[in-house]
Amino acid sequence: MGTLWLGLLVLLVPSQLHSLPLLTTERPGPPAPSQDEVMFAKRYLEKFYGYGPSQSDRQRRGAVSPATADDRLCAAVKQLQRYFGLPDNGRLTPDTLALMRKPRCGLSDVEPFHNTWRWKRSTLSYRISSYGPTASVSAKVHRAFRRAWRLWAEVTPVRVRRRSRRDADIVISFHHGDHQDGSPFDGKGGALAHAFLPGDDLGGDVHFDEEEDWSFNSTGFNLFAVAVHEFGHALGLPHAMDPGAVMYPTYSFLPDLRLAHHDVQAAQRMYGINPKYASLFYKRPPPRTPDKCDPNLSFDAVTELQQEIVFFKDRFMWRKYPTSDEIGISLIRGLWPDAVPHNMDAAYENVEMNQLLFFKGSQYWVIRQLNLMAGFPSNISDLGFPPRVQAVDAALHFRFAHLTVFFTGTECWRYDEQQKTMEEGSPAPIDQQWPGVPSHLDAAIFYKGFVYFFKGGFQYKYDPEVKYVISRRPAGHMLGCRGVPE
Repeated sequence: MGTLWLGLLVLLVPSQLHSLPLLTTERPGPPAPSQDEVMFAKRYLEKFYGYGPSQSDRQRRGAVSPATADDRLCAAVKQLQRYFGLPDNGRLTPDTLALMRKPRCGLSDVEPFHNTWRWKRSTLSYRISSYGPTASVSAKVHRAFRRAWRLWAEVTPVRVRRRSRRDADIVISFHHGDHQDGSPFDGKGGALAHAFLPGDDLGGDVHFDEEEDWSFNSTGFNLFAVAVHEFGHALGLPHAMDPGAVMYPTYSFLPDLRLAHHDVQAAQRMYGINPKYASLFYKRPPPRTPDKCDPNLSFDAVTELQQEIVFFKDRFMWRKYPTSDEIGISLIRGLWPDAVPHNMDAAYENVEMNQLLFFKGSQYWVIRQLNLMAGFPSNISDLGFPPRVQAVDAALHFRFAHLTVFFTGTECWRYDEQQKTMEEGSPAPIDQQWPGVPSHLDAAIFYKGFVYFFKGGFQYKYDPEVKYVISRRPAGHMLGCRGVPE
């Protein structure tokens, strides 16, 4: 049976797949943004990126030429795209507009923060002047704020204590709409809160939008998570470009929220190190966002996504675009909020069915148009795996053959996407069917006529025509990390 299985594989993969077009088919480009979307984008860029007529334009009091206005808008869009790791084409693409619609902090991403804008003493005070809709749960609000301040105190010598008197350093309050501080709130979603740099009067104050659905769990917007971010601003920290950092501009919530390495370093550069820091974080140091060019990097999964290739690691992903060399890192939930698991095992795109499949442990998720399909997650036994298989290492999809090969340990399984069954002869040993390919893989993808396997810190390029591995490179090679030693 093993010989027959190999013969079928040889007949199918090298000849049938190699003779068919290997690149993704041409798809129509995204539609042009509507006038409402353009106006929305301009308002967003004015608030967060300083977009608007220059001083010389205002002095001339004449109309700004369309070319000048378009150039300025394009430059502002590029600045935002570079900040968030999108292709910096200066166009209001669907991805760019979707990013602008994400709930976020109300401070600018280009705010001119400096280390001189910091508190000059290590003991600070705060008071809560109004609770807004959270008045009925004020005890929970106190606990959330106390926990948020504690995160910053654990890594620096700063201590922040609550007061009831009016002369506190930092005043925390809830407001709606225009509350006379120059930064009006915009209703539900959009800007959730904002804070002011350390200083007198409004300096260090924190304002929350009382129209938001505040919560103390994963529903709505978690007050503790937003408070940790805003308290960082109240201490003088700017926004971070690191999507794993608490100080990243857009909202994100994890049940076990911690300051990331970037947050800790920024706070300690400003205020110094808590003498107890080493003992507090010896066993569990602050998490670091993965570096695509780390020679020890391994991927959880790799898949196509329309014309892109997406690389997954922990709760992060890199998107390799066909028309841009810009490869930024972002959060998985930034594209699929709560629908896709972190630390996944495998993933692949079924273009014909317009589906993305993600695997973790004994379950798999099916996504269509960014939404989780009804009935999922489901058990991988539905695909034909026996009870002894409790996880998938990697999934390799061949679009034009309607075939997916699953890898589990030292075995591989052929799944017929049209018949929705495992093919006869499955499983078979990996070393027999894919000579030179290691077992216990991390990820796999078919791309431009070759199969790329990933294990540990390496990428294996397999040629289906000669049926062997023709090169081994660092895992980050496809992400442009040419300087990583092989």
